Formats: sequence, C-alpha cells, structure tokens
Amino acid sequence: MSYNPKEGYRKQNPVDVLVLGFANLVADGISMGFGDFMSSSSEKAVAAKERAVTEWDVANHSGPEELVELLRRYQALGMDINDATTVVSIFAKYNNILVHEKMMAHGMLPPDEAEKPWKNGLVTFAAFLVFGSAPLLSFIILIPFTNDDSVKFVGACILSALALALLGAAKAKIAGQNYAFSVAVTLFNGAIAAAAAYALGWALKNIAGLEN
Repeated sequence: MSYNPKEGYRKQNPVDVLVLGFANLVADGISMGFGDFMSSSSEKAVAAKERAVTEWDVANHSGPEELVELLRRYQALGMDINDATTVVSIFAKYNNILVHEKMMAHGMLPPDEAEKPWKNGLVTFAAFLVFGSAPLLSFIILIPFTNDDSVKFVGACILSALALALLGAAKAKIAGQNYAFSVAVTLFNGAIAAAAAYALGWALKNIAGLEN
C-alpha cells in the first residue's frame, strides 16, 4: 500500500513490488557473499598464523615433552605403545609433519592453500540469488494469467518449497546423507523462517498498529 494525500491509501503497483523485491534480493546476496568472503579470509588468516607459531615452536622448543604429548595422543586414539613410539620417532624427523600433527592435536586445522575466499563469497552470492528469486519468479510467471494476489502467493509458496527441496537434495548428495531426511529438514527450516517473518509482520500491523 502507498499513501496519496488526495486518494488516501491505494494498492501498490506489482511492478514496484517486484523491483523492490529483486533489489532487496541482490543487496542481501551481496551482504551474504561478502560475509562469507570475510569469514573464509579470517579463518584462513588465523590458521596461517597458528601454523607460523607452531612452526616456530617446533623449530625452537621441540623436545621430549612435545613428543610425549603426541605419543599420549596416539595412545588415546587406541594405538599400541610400540606402534605409537615408532610413529612419533618417524614424525620427529620431519618438521612439516610434526607441525601438522601438533596443530591437529590442539584442535587446529592447517590452512588450506587451495581455498579461495573470493570463490566462497561468489558461490554464496550466486546461490542466494538463484534460490532466493523463486518466490519472485512466481509473481512474474503468473502476471499474464491472473491478478489475484492469493493465487500468486500460493505460487510463490510452491516455488519456494521446490527451491528448498532442490537445495536439500543437493546438500544430501554432497554430504552423502539421506535425501528424504535432508529435504524434510530444509523444508522445515524454510517453514520456520517463513512463519517467523509472517508472525512478525502480523504483529507489527495488528499489535503495534503499523500499517503499510
């Protein structure tokens, strides 16, 4: 709804709604993609710093205590004392392997040199646009056929559900999970998000007294 001093409240032009919807979608996609880029960059930088610290520690303070720590770790994982001693003795000859094992022992993952933060951000942005455009596409597709907003709303719900199901299936394929379970969880998550958004809008309109 928009307000005109002479006409009062009038129905918003569907084209304006679609333009605003796509503009918001792109803005959110950029935000999500940049956030993923920053997160990946920070994670990679922290891992690189931790590796540098561990390398310095191995080069300057590597001694029996460090090797005993690894020995205990392998024993805790179920390795025989003799085998653990052999493995640690071999690793002690190679600083790179020792650095890697020490980082793993402290719960730190070595930096993945092949990982490209900008690719992560770009993929997130593209995926957000593709799956996020589903509700808007239904309105575009149905424009020549009907002006009924209820029909368009149902169409948006159906396309959104299909997009979520596709996302869940893709996740199951990549992670090797059960397809039905992954799709169900993704649909449930989408339903919760949609219900929360609807409830908030309803509350703002009917309880807080805010009108469009």
